Amino acid sequence: MKQITKKLNHICLILFAGGTMLFSGCSEDFLKPDPLSFYEPTATFSSESGLKSALAICDRHLKLYWMTDHNEMLTVGTEYLFSELMVAAATDKRSMLCDVANMLTPTSDNSSLNNLDRTNSLWYFWDETYTGIKYANTIIQFVDAVESLDETTKNIYKGRAYFHRAYRYMALVFQYGDIPLVTKILEVPKQNYRSTRRDAILQMLTRDMEFAVQWVPDQKDMSQIGMVNRGACRMLLAKCYLAIGEYAKAREQTDILINESGFSLMTNNFGTFNDGGEPQTWPVTRNVIWDLHRAENKLIPANREVIMGMPNRGSDAESFVKMLTMRILYPFLFDTRLQTKDGKQALLNLRRNHADYNAKYDYMRAFGRGIATWRPTYFQTHALWYVNGVMDATDLRHSSETGNWVRMEDYRVNNKASSEFGKPVSLFDDNGKLLCSDTIRRWFDVPHYVFYLDDPVNDANISGSDGNRGATNGGIADWYLYRLAEAYLLRAEAKYYMNENDATIRDDLNILRQRAQCSQLYTGAVTIGDIMNERARELYWEEWRNVELTRVSLCLARSGKPDEWGNTYSLGNFDQQSGTDDGGGSYWYQRIVKYGMYNKGAVQINSTGNSNPNFTMDKKNLYWPIPNAAITANNKGELSQNYGYDGYDPATPKWETWEDAVADEDKIL
Repeated sequence: MKQITKKLNHICLILFAGGTMLFSGCSEDFLKPDPLSFYEPTATFSSESGLKSALAICDRHLKLYWMTDHNEMLTVGTEYLFSELMVAAATDKRSMLCDVANMLTPTSDNSSLNNLDRTNSLWYFWDETYTGIKYANTIIQFVDAVESLDETTKNIYKGRAYFHRAYRYMALVFQYGDIPLVTKILEVPKQNYRSTRRDAILQMLTRDMEFAVQWVPDQKDMSQIGMVNRGACRMLLAKCYLAIGEYAKAREQTDILINESGFSLMTNNFGTFNDGGEPQTWPVTRNVIWDLHRAENKLIPANREVIMGMPNRGSDAESFVKMLTMRILYPFLFDTRLQTKDGKQALLNLRRNHADYNAKYDYMRAFGRGIATWRPTYFQTHALWYVNGVMDATDLRHSSETGNWVRMEDYRVNNKASSEFGKPVSLFDDNGKLLCSDTIRRWFDVPHYVFYLDDPVNDANISGSDGNRGATNGGIADWYLYRLAEAYLLRAEAKYYMNENDATIRDDLNILRQRAQCSQLYTGAVTIGDIMNERARELYWEEWRNVELTRVSLCLARSGKPDEWGNTYSLGNFDQQSGTDDGGGSYWYQRIVKYGMYNKGAVQINSTGNSNPNFTMDKKNLYWPIPNAAITANNKGELSQNYGYDGYDPATPKWETWEDAVADEDKIL
């Protein structure tokens, strides 16, 4: 993998990203002839081995959206803070992105990878997504020149590259709206780009994915797991069809995935049973939801539900990266800021090599040493789980009885110096005094079945530091990109836009609820809110929540169908509004303010950093600002800034079709 990376980094592939007009490795020194390293891209990619190298980089780059930023997973966390399900929680950092309405500007982006004080990864989604597009464009541009390949093989390479490019553009158009369309590898810098309309780009992606579905093989016909397969292409094509309003075609693709592609929902226990690391502290009763989310089960042949996953298990540090879910997504508990009623520290870091060690109370080993970079909203941990007005008590995805879910009241005081030893931790004492100084960061429930990851190497170290003594941070783990469960949710969505009264919509939701052993099933008419709620229950930390909410906002505006409150949206202005009041805006905004933690007022906490966090979101934040550095670097052209941000000008010209944008790419001033 290292040699592949070096090979690509030597190639001067030009595109602007985050304010620069170059790709890493393209310096003035590179332009000087050097017989030891200088070569032409046409030579590098004239053989199949060069194409394989580029495709391997595409695959590896894809998983970095979940596992980057010094392994802190800030990228996917950033996606979730622009939703109703999570907010930033690193209250020791004054730069915490909470007051989004006022903090997010075209110049607020911090693109320093090594700045560990960053609390979001907006920079990554602009810079690195265009980098991923560049990798895909490399394959698309050079594959036809590889004379040793037949046309079928060339089309397979193209189809996989189209998937990688479409996946990234699908993210960009729902994060940034109208953006520059880059489809070629240029020999000289281009500084006269123009933005292309979102819908035009979506039309191009749809065409590309139709090609990919035709040529990319099914997983059953492939020897490798983790490469792009036809099922993944169908899933992405279904989303493209939904986005452009071709709802019947979207349903057709999901029908094929569900009925004809060899996939099936996992409804029984399978694979390896992982007991959760410390069963004396936190016993897990084996169940299908737990098995489904274990890293060792995600990509095995017995798992018929996985459509495409991202392999990330092994000892090669260059190829595999840790996912610190147990570090950044669990509450920050092990210090004096969570106390007992008699004034003692409630939860201690127990060490297995101490004489008085008691495995019954080793919460750090069972749940990790959380620091809560992000925290879930009350909606995600509580209100979301009501169906038919009833809290579903048997849903395995919300079950502490099985061990899948950890509630704060499940912790027991493990400090023997306290008279509360062995009793549940308390938020208040008997007089109503708050015993937790920072409830944003230190008091919330966790979907343990999603976030628990093994770390066998550190688990064998019983005397090391906190970070090397058990699976206290997380581990190296395979991850899902697409599961069949999402195909049912997409089919329900397509049916809703075609006919919101279709009684079979609830069947697609209920099959997932039945698998989760829910007691509450949908019986009446289903709303788009019900569909999005089921997505939140089923795909937490798998889907890109902000992208999906924005895509659905476009679909509602295009279809004219109502949301769960009866609101309808206009395609002409759903994304052209600003303000922090309750009315108007997009469906994305309505869910954030009605269900989430935004625009509720400042929160008073006792913190050395952001001691008075005010979580705000503006209607204009549906789209993020185009980075000012990218606009200024494009100094011979004019990029369009998004509505509501400094520099916005509705008169800025844009390409109305993707064909015109592509034709302009060779016109360099």
